Amino acid sequence: MGLQRPVEPFHRPYAGPEPPSPARRPRRLLVLLVAAAAFAAAAVAVFLVAPGKERGGTDRAAVTPRRPAPQTSAERIVEALPPPCGTVSAGTVAKAVPEAAKRHSANSTLTTCTYSSTGSSFRWLRVEARLYARENTATPVRDAERYYDARWAQAHDAPLVRTIALERQSGVGDEAYRWFKADEGQPTVVGEVTARIRNAVFTVSYSERAPDAAEQDEREREILATATAAAREVLAALNDF
Repeated sequence: MGLQRPVEPFHRPYAGPEPPSPARRPRRLLVLLVAAAAFAAAAVAVFLVAPGKERGGTDRAAVTPRRPAPQTSAERIVEALPPPCGTVSAGTVAKAVPEAAKRHSANSTLTTCTYSSTGSSFRWLRVEARLYARENTATPVRDAERYYDARWAQAHDAPLVRTIALERQSGVGDEAYRWFKADEGQPTVVGEVTARIRNAVFTVSYSERAPDAAEQDEREREILATATAAAREVLAALNDF
Protein backbone atom coordinates (compact mmCIF):
# COMPACT_ATOMS: atom_id res chain seq x y z
CA MET A 1 0.00 0.00 0.00
CA GLY A 2 1.48 3.35 -0.94
CA LEU A 3 1.42 6.57 1.09
CA GLN A 4 -1.74 8.85 0.78
CA ARG A 5 -1.33 12.33 -0.46
CA PRO A 6 -2.10 14.99 2.20
CA VAL A 7 -5.33 17.00 1.74
CA GLU A 8 -4.55 20.59 0.85
CA PRO A 9 -6.87 23.36 2.16
CA PHE A 10 -9.20 24.90 -0.44
CA HIS A 11 -9.05 28.69 -0.60
CA ARG A 12 -12.27 30.22 -2.14
CA PRO A 13 -11.84 33.64 -3.75
CA TYR A 14 -13.66 36.51 -1.68
CA ALA A 15 -16.80 38.05 -3.17
CA GLY A 16 -19.08 40.70 -1.58
CA PRO A 17 -22.75 40.00 -0.67
CA GLU A 18 -25.15 40.08 -3.54
CA PRO A 19 -27.82 42.79 -3.44
CA PRO A 20 -31.35 41.50 -2.95
CA SER A 21 -33.43 41.29 -6.06
CA PRO A 22 -36.25 43.85 -6.54
CA ALA A 23 -38.82 41.17 -6.08
CA ARG A 24 -37.55 40.50 -2.57
CA ARG A 25 -37.68 44.12 -1.19
CA PRO A 26 -39.78 44.34 2.00
CA ARG A 27 -43.49 45.08 1.23
CA ARG A 28 -43.95 47.00 4.52
CA LEU A 29 -41.51 49.72 3.43
CA LEU A 30 -43.35 50.14 0.14
CA VAL A 31 -46.70 50.52 1.91
CA LEU A 32 -45.33 53.20 4.25
CA LEU A 33 -43.92 55.22 1.36
CA VAL A 34 -47.25 55.18 -0.51
CA ALA A 35 -49.20 56.29 2.60
CA ALA A 36 -46.80 59.15 3.27
CA ALA A 37 -47.17 60.42 -0.28
CA ALA A 38 -50.98 60.30 -0.08
CA PHE A 39 -51.00 62.27 3.21
CA ALA A 40 -48.75 64.98 1.75
CA ALA A 41 -51.01 65.35 -1.30
CA ALA A 42 -54.12 65.70 0.89
CA ALA A 43 -52.48 68.40 3.02
CA VAL A 44 -51.56 70.43 -0.06
CA ALA A 45 -55.14 70.15 -1.40
CA VAL A 46 -56.64 71.46 1.88
CA PHE A 47 -54.22 74.38 1.93
CA LEU A 48 -55.11 75.39 -1.63
CA VAL A 49 -58.90 75.11 -1.18
CA ALA A 50 -59.29 76.80 2.24
CA PRO A 51 -58.61 80.45 1.23
CA GLY A 52 -60.93 80.33 -1.78
CA LYS A 53 -64.46 79.14 -2.34
CA GLU A 54 -66.11 75.85 -1.66
CA ARG A 55 -67.44 73.84 -4.55
CA GLY A 56 -70.47 75.59 -5.91
CA GLY A 57 -69.07 79.11 -5.40
CA THR A 58 -70.11 79.75 -1.78
CA ASP A 59 -67.66 81.95 0.14
CA ARG A 60 -66.25 80.32 3.21
CA ALA A 61 -66.73 81.94 6.60
CA ALA A 62 -62.97 81.87 7.18
CA VAL A 63 -62.31 84.41 4.45
CA THR A 64 -65.63 86.31 4.35
CA PRO A 65 -65.79 89.05 7.03
CA ARG A 66 -68.85 88.81 9.25
CA ARG A 67 -71.31 91.67 9.11
CA PRO A 68 -71.57 93.44 12.45
CA ALA A 69 -74.50 92.30 14.57
CA PRO A 70 -77.41 94.77 14.56
CA GLN A 71 -77.80 96.93 17.62
CA THR A 72 -80.37 95.85 20.12
CA SER A 73 -83.07 98.05 21.53
CA ALA A 74 -81.15 98.23 24.80
CA GLU A 75 -78.17 99.78 22.98
CA ARG A 76 -80.29 102.45 21.23
CA ILE A 77 -82.22 103.78 24.17
CA VAL A 78 -83.48 107.32 24.70
CA GLU A 79 -80.89 109.01 26.88
CA ALA A 80 -82.91 112.02 28.09
CA LEU A 81 -86.31 113.67 27.80
CA PRO A 82 -86.70 116.85 25.76
CA PRO A 83 -88.06 120.02 27.42
CA PRO A 84 -91.67 119.42 28.53
CA CYS A 85 -93.21 122.02 26.21
CA GLY A 86 -90.63 121.59 23.46
CA THR A 87 -92.01 118.55 21.68
CA VAL A 88 -95.12 119.89 19.90
CA SER A 89 -94.74 122.65 17.34
CA ALA A 90 -96.27 126.07 17.86
CA GLY A 91 -98.37 125.59 14.72
CA THR A 92 -99.91 122.37 16.01
CA VAL A 93 -100.64 123.94 19.39
CA ALA A 94 -102.21 127.02 17.79
CA LYS A 95 -104.48 124.87 15.63
CA ALA A 96 -105.56 122.62 18.52
CA VAL A 97 -105.82 125.26 21.26
CA PRO A 98 -105.83 128.85 19.97
CA GLU A 99 -104.34 131.42 22.34
CA ALA A 100 -103.29 128.72 24.76
CA ALA A 101 -101.82 129.21 28.20
CA LYS A 102 -99.33 126.54 29.19
CA ARG A 103 -98.28 124.89 32.42
CA HIS A 104 -95.46 122.41 32.75
CA SER A 105 -93.45 120.36 35.20
CA ALA A 106 -90.34 118.30 34.68
CA ASN A 107 -87.67 116.13 36.21
CA SER A 108 -85.21 113.68 34.65
CA THR A 109 -87.76 110.88 34.22
CA LEU A 110 -91.18 112.56 33.89
CA THR A 111 -92.33 115.68 32.05
CA THR A 112 -95.79 117.16 31.50
CA CYS A 113 -97.02 120.13 29.53
CA THR A 114 -100.64 121.28 29.35
CA TYR A 115 -101.94 123.85 26.86
CA SER A 116 -105.28 125.24 28.02
CA SER A 117 -107.64 127.46 26.05
CA THR A 118 -108.27 130.84 27.60
CA GLY A 119 -111.76 130.88 26.11
CA SER A 120 -112.99 127.39 27.02
CA SER A 121 -112.30 125.19 30.02
CA PHE A 122 -113.13 122.09 27.96
CA ARG A 123 -110.46 122.56 25.31
CA TRP A 124 -106.89 121.56 26.15
CA LEU A 125 -103.89 119.59 24.91
CA ARG A 126 -101.66 117.68 27.31
CA VAL A 127 -98.34 115.89 26.70
CA GLU A 128 -96.80 113.51 29.23
CA ALA A 129 -93.49 111.68 28.73
CA ARG A 130 -91.94 109.09 31.01
CA LEU A 131 -88.36 107.81 30.72
CA TYR A 132 -86.81 104.64 32.12
CA ALA A 133 -83.19 105.70 32.31
CA ARG A 134 -80.16 103.43 32.05
CA GLU A 135 -78.74 104.73 35.33
CA ASN A 136 -81.92 103.82 37.21
CA THR A 137 -82.56 100.30 35.93
CA ALA A 138 -80.71 97.44 34.28
CA THR A 139 -83.68 96.79 31.96
CA PRO A 140 -84.92 100.19 30.72
CA VAL A 141 -86.72 98.91 27.62
CA ARG A 142 -88.40 96.06 29.47
CA ASP A 143 -89.57 98.46 32.19
CA ALA A 144 -91.07 100.77 29.57
CA GLU A 145 -92.86 97.78 28.00
CA ARG A 146 -94.37 96.86 31.36
CA TYR A 147 -95.59 100.42 31.94
CA TYR A 148 -97.10 100.59 28.47
CA ASP A 149 -98.86 97.26 29.03
CA ALA A 150 -100.27 98.55 32.33
CA ARG A 151 -101.64 101.67 30.61
CA TRP A 152 -103.26 99.53 27.92
CA ALA A 153 -104.88 97.30 30.55
CA GLN A 154 -106.15 100.27 32.55
CA ALA A 155 -107.79 101.76 29.47
CA HIS A 156 -110.05 98.70 29.31
CA ASP A 157 -111.38 99.25 32.81
CA ALA A 158 -111.11 102.97 33.53
CA PRO A 159 -113.46 104.42 36.16
CA LEU A 160 -115.49 107.56 35.46
CA VAL A 161 -114.89 107.17 31.73
CA ARG A 162 -117.10 105.94 28.93
CA THR A 163 -115.00 104.38 26.21
CA ILE A 164 -116.26 105.10 22.71
CA ALA A 165 -113.33 103.58 20.80
CA LEU A 166 -110.09 101.85 21.89
CA GLU A 167 -107.73 100.27 19.36
CA ARG A 168 -104.11 99.71 18.45
CA GLN A 169 -102.39 102.45 16.49
CA SER A 170 -99.76 101.56 13.90
CA GLY A 171 -96.92 103.74 12.69
CA VAL A 172 -96.26 105.59 15.96
CA GLY A 173 -93.17 104.36 17.83
CA ASP A 174 -92.58 100.72 18.68
CA GLU A 175 -96.20 100.26 19.78
CA ALA A 176 -99.17 102.54 20.37
CA TYR A 177 -102.90 102.70 20.91
CA ARG A 178 -105.55 105.38 20.57
CA TRP A 179 -108.50 105.94 22.83
CA PHE A 180 -111.60 108.06 22.32
CA LYS A 181 -113.59 108.53 25.51
CA ALA A 182 -116.14 110.70 27.25
CA ASP A 183 -115.76 111.87 30.83
CA GLU A 184 -118.72 110.75 32.92
CA GLY A 185 -120.53 113.77 34.33
CA GLN A 186 -118.62 116.22 32.13
CA PRO A 187 -119.60 117.59 28.70
CA THR A 188 -116.19 116.69 27.26
CA VAL A 189 -114.65 114.08 24.98
CA VAL A 190 -110.95 113.22 24.86
CA GLY A 191 -108.84 111.73 22.12
CA GLU A 192 -105.71 110.09 23.50
CA VAL A 193 -102.68 108.45 21.92
CA THR A 194 -100.23 106.51 24.08
CA ALA A 195 -97.03 105.20 22.52
CA ARG A 196 -93.72 103.61 23.46
CA ILE A 197 -90.41 104.33 21.79
CA ARG A 198 -87.74 102.02 23.20
CA ASN A 199 -87.41 103.00 26.90
CA ALA A 200 -89.78 105.99 26.85
CA VAL A 201 -93.60 106.07 27.01
CA PHE A 202 -95.61 109.17 26.20
CA THR A 203 -99.28 110.15 26.07
CA VAL A 204 -100.92 112.96 24.12
CA SER A 205 -104.47 113.89 25.18
CA TYR A 206 -106.71 116.37 23.37
CA SER A 207 -110.07 117.48 24.81
CA GLU A 208 -113.06 119.31 23.36
CA ARG A 209 -116.64 119.94 24.35
CA ALA A 210 -118.74 116.86 23.60
CA PRO A 211 -120.41 117.16 20.20
CA ASP A 212 -124.00 116.42 19.36
CA ALA A 213 -124.78 112.84 18.52
CA ALA A 214 -125.06 113.69 14.82
CA GLU A 215 -121.53 115.10 14.81
CA GLN A 216 -119.83 112.54 17.06
CA ASP A 217 -118.30 110.38 14.33
CA GLU A 218 -116.84 113.37 12.51
CA ARG A 219 -115.48 114.95 15.70
CA GLU A 220 -114.04 111.61 16.81
CA ARG A 221 -111.98 111.44 13.62
CA GLU A 222 -110.85 115.05 13.93
CA ILE A 223 -109.96 114.85 17.62
CA LEU A 224 -107.99 111.63 17.19
CA ALA A 225 -106.24 113.09 14.15
CA THR A 226 -105.16 116.11 16.23
CA ALA A 227 -103.84 113.88 19.02
CA THR A 228 -102.04 111.63 16.54
CA ALA A 229 -100.37 114.57 14.76
CA ALA A 230 -99.10 115.88 18.08
CA ALA A 231 -97.91 112.37 19.05
CA ARG A 232 -95.83 112.11 15.88
CA GLU A 233 -94.10 115.36 16.78
CA VAL A 234 -93.36 114.09 20.29
CA LEU A 235 -91.94 110.92 18.76
CA ALA A 236 -89.66 112.91 16.48
CA ALA A 237 -88.42 114.97 19.45
CA LEU A 238 -87.66 111.83 21.48
CA ASN A 239 -85.73 110.31 18.58
CA ASP A 240 -83.36 113.28 18.74
CA PHE A 241 -82.47 112.55 22.38
